[in-house]
Amino acid sequence: METATTYGARAHARAQEGARAEAMPVVPATDWPDPPRDAGRLVWAETVGGGGYAHRVLARGTELRLTDLRGDACAHLLLFVADRPWERLNTADTVKVQWNAYLGEGRLLLSDQGRVLASVVADSSGRHDALCGTSTLVRNTERYGDGTPQSATPAGRELFKLAALKNGLGPRDLPPSLSFFQGVEVGKDGALAFTGSAGPGASVTLRAEQDLTVLLANVPHPVDPRPDYRSTPLEVLAWRARATGPGDALWDASPEGRRAFLNTTEFLAARGLA
Repeated sequence: METATTYGARAHARAQEGARAEAMPVVPATDWPDPPRDAGRLVWAETVGGGGYAHRVLARGTELRLTDLRGDACAHLLLFVADRPWERLNTADTVKVQWNAYLGEGRLLLSDQGRVLASVVADSSGRHDALCGTSTLVRNTERYGDGTPQSATPAGRELFKLAALKNGLGPRDLPPSLSFFQGVEVGKDGALAFTGSAGPGASVTLRAEQDLTVLLANVPHPVDPRPDYRSTPLEVLAWRARATGPGDALWDASPEGRRAFLNTTEFLAARGLA
């Protein structure tokens, strides 16, 4: 189709309406072709390609399911309270408060205010990491020859910078991230052993316990020993649900978790949000 003129370019652009690419958001999300059976109304439906990123603001109680479609996705995650971005994911407290460095079903993702940002309500992968963070420009340049966002081997932190800017945040707002679908284990000598992926189709479901700004970067894990840049598509689906409340099994799973939920609820109640 001729695109040398404004009319031709417009016709070409309009001809793309309704086309689907492998990696793209579906708008509206309710048009997603195969929604989960147990999901409520979809509010976010997107496939994030290898080396890509995504971001969205989600309401309290929303459930977010990430799926490793082909076995080589690695979902690096950052969370910020939507109207208070200075309250954000704190990986050190997430590990320290729960006496456990390994993420999985029943774990909570905490801020440095002693409050719950999100909870892990389902997990079929078990290959996650709260220790290493994501890849950097310097590291990817040394390893692959480039780490800029526009390259074939973008670094996770560089993609996070782009996602952050689109939500009014800057590089100084970016703390260490969590990683889903590519895990590490700590040996008795303190060395990290890469455990890799659980394989295609593994998923993890998070529940937003406050209104959250979610940033995702789908890039290889920084300690993945394979010499080439391997990153395959990540499916992202979110739907309306409800926040965790008293009486839920997750609320009382541990004394530390119960205290974090109480801190969260008291804070939200004071603002008329719970």
